Amino acid sequence: MKNLTQADTTQLLDIVRGLARELRPGANGIDRLGLDHELERDFGLDSLARVELLARIERELGVRLAEAAFAEAETPRDLLRQMGVAGPVEAPAPGPAAAMEAAAPEQPPDTLLTLVELLDWHVEQHGDRVHITLEGEAGHSEDISYRQLQTAALALAAGLREHGLPLAAAYEMDRRRPAPGPIAGDCAAPAIAARAPLLQPGRSDHACDLIAPSPMTGDRVAAGPMTGDRVAIMLPTGREFFAAFYGALYAGCVPVPLYPPARPSQIEDHMRRIAGIVANAGAVLLITDARAKPLGHLLRAQCPSLRGVQTVADLSRAATAQLPPLPQPQDTAFLQYTSGSTGNPKGVVLSHANLLANLNAMARASGVTAKDTFVSWLPLYHDMGLIGACMGSLYVGFRLVLMSSLAFLARPGRWLWAIHRHRASVSAAPNFAYELCLNKLDERDLEGLDLSQWRLAYNGAEPVSPDTIEGFTARFARHGFHANAMTPVYGLAESSVGLTFPPLGRGPLIDRVDRAALSASGIARPAEADDAHAQRIVSCGLALPDHAIRIVDAGGRELPERRLGRVQFQGPSATRGYFHNEDASQSLFDHGWLNTGDLGYLAAGELYLTGREKDIIIRGGHNLHPQELEAAVGRLPGVRPGGVVVFPATDAQGGTERLVVLAEIRDDTEANRARILAEINGLAVDLIGMPADDIVLAPPRTVLKTSSGKVRRAACRERYERGELLAAQRPPWQQWLRLAAGAGQRLGRAADAVWAAWARAVYLLIVPLAWLLIAILPSLGLRRRIAKACAQLALALTGLRPQVTGRQQLAGHDGPLIVVANHASFLDALVLTAVLPPRFAYVAKQELLKKPLAAIPLRRLGSAFVERFDSARGAEDTRALEERVRSGESMVFFAEGTFRGEPGLLPFRMGAFMLAARTGVPVLPVCLVGTRTLLRGESRRPHYSALKVYISKPISPVGEAWQAALQLRDSARQQILARLGEPDATG
Repeated sequence: MKNLTQADTTQLLDIVRGLARELRPGANGIDRLGLDHELERDFGLDSLARVELLARIERELGVRLAEAAFAEAETPRDLLRQMGVAGPVEAPAPGPAAAMEAAAPEQPPDTLLTLVELLDWHVEQHGDRVHITLEGEAGHSEDISYRQLQTAALALAAGLREHGLPLAAAYEMDRRRPAPGPIAGDCAAPAIAARAPLLQPGRSDHACDLIAPSPMTGDRVAAGPMTGDRVAIMLPTGREFFAAFYGALYAGCVPVPLYPPARPSQIEDHMRRIAGIVANAGAVLLITDARAKPLGHLLRAQCPSLRGVQTVADLSRAATAQLPPLPQPQDTAFLQYTSGSTGNPKGVVLSHANLLANLNAMARASGVTAKDTFVSWLPLYHDMGLIGACMGSLYVGFRLVLMSSLAFLARPGRWLWAIHRHRASVSAAPNFAYELCLNKLDERDLEGLDLSQWRLAYNGAEPVSPDTIEGFTARFARHGFHANAMTPVYGLAESSVGLTFPPLGRGPLIDRVDRAALSASGIARPAEADDAHAQRIVSCGLALPDHAIRIVDAGGRELPERRLGRVQFQGPSATRGYFHNEDASQSLFDHGWLNTGDLGYLAAGELYLTGREKDIIIRGGHNLHPQELEAAVGRLPGVRPGGVVVFPATDAQGGTERLVVLAEIRDDTEANRARILAEINGLAVDLIGMPADDIVLAPPRTVLKTSSGKVRRAACRERYERGELLAAQRPPWQQWLRLAAGAGQRLGRAADAVWAAWARAVYLLIVPLAWLLIAILPSLGLRRRIAKACAQLALALTGLRPQVTGRQQLAGHDGPLIVVANHASFLDALVLTAVLPPRFAYVAKQELLKKPLAAIPLRRLGSAFVERFDSARGAEDTRALEERVRSGESMVFFAEGTFRGEPGLLPFRMGAFMLAARTGVPVLPVCLVGTRTLLRGESRRPHYSALKVYISKPISPVGEAWQAALQLRDSARQQILARLGEPDATG
């Protein structure tokens, strides 16, 4: 515990501001940032900068912050609170190495066919032997033996069964339930036969060596899990995760690992993705920790199958319970949901047979035995961490040392010191981890580090950079790291994680190929020795034993070596398909082979990957792969490493693909932006032979990523094409509010009434405030900005977020425009005000001037009023409108002139189009979808509705005024009608 002083506060702010100035040289206002400004949004400190920030705080202030500070701290004040409870810094001294076992333990026999049988065998043979060591903070660690793991798992399984249905009844009900879309060969609900209880009275008196049982609290599972039911597990790396995972297996359920939320500021995106997984899996129960229970309850509103949210302590039971039969090899062991970098997450069905076949093949290819020690920080919801490290330990019998991924991200050096301390011979990580250690560790913190025992440094799960592996090998050679220990590998969840390994002990093999030949003709021709522009590609090795890989063209014909194509595989590790996703499963299989979605070529039987099939960009007859350009841009000064994504985007005007580079930057000054833009274009010309069509320089956290850190290229493209790429992230409180509103939408009529009452309360609070500000503020520009902000706030607080398509049409036009929109509700103007820039004036009917509550704000916002029934007065109003448009103003018309409760697009009045034709100003058609449902007709009760706004390309008038006006009207109406999804109500 540290007594903080004003000097500590000042010094902390100096450290944060100093780092921000280094990252954003020339930026103004950094010295004005204080304790409550956000580290990322205001100071510009991304995750990599946080690593440096924590190191500086510890070095200069002499305190060791908790690892939670890395993820949870949003402001300097949060860091200050952490400092108040922090301990003193302890140097990462070498310390005594972990003791090695005198004799290698016996390895499990090949006759064991399931994960449950493996754990039971270890308990019978050497139950008290340490299976897993959990590395905590400040050098603390705790061991889990095989017996402790089994005891905790059986206790949780007993809790699951105790609150379920009787076994016979469960079986009968399971037969009556409609099948939710079976997968060929899935044996998720084997017949239940008599099985001797696994929880014996004599064994239950120490049921809590691992987890202490407690009475069930909170929600009870109304109808507990039955054999084959899916149980979602959202827990961090620790004892409870293993109790839940293996407990679900013992109970006859199918575990579904989920990733827990990392930061409060990301809660909404996390919730959205998790809800999709839970709903697809049809999970009946979520096991999480107490802190995440509120999130779980929101999930229940979105996932009809989810009947309960429990903790491990809630479920653990030290009592006799009858469990279902042991699973069979072909039964589903668990669902591994892909991280989502390739689209919507898909649940890969993996059987016990798939997993054990892959573990066997990887053990044979790597030479790993029970004498090895594996250190891992990989998250347990990721296949590389759960299957490769944890299940690999269970299969081979080697000792597993686990640390949290947060511990690595906060202090990357802890990974290397754990390898040193435990004399680990095996470890694995994605390429970025080696890059972090290469560039972010101070040599002073590595004094005494010994990596000479490390013989297998697996590098996989993302593209492997030749520069990274060469740099890491060179830097850590002085610490005993052997060049041939670096082991690039390739795998995917659909193959139970592993697919290709290089020859044992050979080290990395890097191929140099002719860049132009690969891009233009798909031929991986070896480059000349003096070719300075050769493309370097790292080999991922040979197919694992009993597995095969091949390269095929777009028609499925197998290609010879050194020809670029689609990578396919087959083998006993291959999945049966995706859970409840028939379309994706069909696209996965190709006449006995499985599509990986990756592109590459073979040379001497070894696989060289060039990118993802979905990511390829076709320009000028060349196939362009974005990964190399992304890596090069990420190395530019001022660009965040890992904060770059290159993707194709559809050109709305020409229908062709455009090359877009999105790069997160720290310094947003004009000079820095100009430099980075020029350097990115220079790299694009050098690497792909052409400049980018669009370069977007964005603040941190703009690039969307999966839970495992992979770039979500398709999601970035979608947001770019919707014009939402640079939309500000909502604060956590607003995300929770939106989540609560979103949950309410799915609770039926009662919830709809609650939402309607909440919406009315929000509007009654915001509308008077907006009215008053608009009435008293002196500047028209300020009044319009206030109106826009209030409209956005009202929509946000009620969970209404318009999905806008075509926002770039506004950004690309600086002159006056005449917006023409359909009219379906009193709230149309509210939605348009929230979406459009605050430079547009509304055209309103003259009758509104007789209503002071409406007239005052409309006048103060610069609205124009037109007479609809007096022809002479109407002509005078039209001339006034022409003068305003010719002077550069932009106007908004509701072209139907009125609205009604029934769906249908009414005829358009000619006023807006005659105005455009006479002034030569383009018409911008805007289609509003969902506002009629939101507030129908004359009703005063709102109903939740998904809102969409489609902004079309501006239409310029051509020809004589009347004919031009008719053409504008017909064209605009046709575009709106095509998007509206309502009938044509003409006539």
